[in-house]
Amino acid sequence: WGLFVNLTSTMADFMQTPDFQFIIRVLNTNVDGRKNIVYALTAIVGIGRRLAYLMCKKAGIDTTQRAGQLKPEQFEKLVAILSNPQHYKIPEWFLNRRSDFTDGKSFQIFSNNLSTKLREDIERMKKARIHRGIRHYWHLKVRGQHTVSTGRGDVKLMHH
Repeated sequence: WGLFVNLTSTMADFMQTPDFQFIIRVLNTNVDGRKNIVYALTAIVGIGRRLAYLMCKKAGIDTTQRAGQLKPEQFEKLVAILSNPQHYKIPEWFLNRRSDFTDGKSFQIFSNNLSTKLREDIERMKKARIHRGIRHYWHLKVRGQHTVSTGRGDVKLMHH
């Protein structure tokens, strides 16, 4: 029976270290320490898989690690990259807020700021009586979908 040796490490091997964290608080979000770092970062609103992978590469973090294995300095580095992505040579087309309406700059919005900016944009469209803003005001579909037979149920905020 000695022929069958387990060559792969299991999650239990990682968690037995004393410095493993199961839940990490990053940018007002609880990040699951048991998940792979790339997928754990997607729990933060405004960060997708591609951006999370790119941030890890720019920070020099091994993407096969679990989030609970990272040190606090590494998370600080990730937050620094996220707050100023163009300084770390992340291209402008990668960001989720290009040429902002107020100042014309491009940046990455995340966490609570994302919902705040969306609300401000919709209010600006309503105030300017833009077609999209009027559709939001009337609680109708915004993106050109048909409304004859669908959307009769619960009234909710439509797409931006």
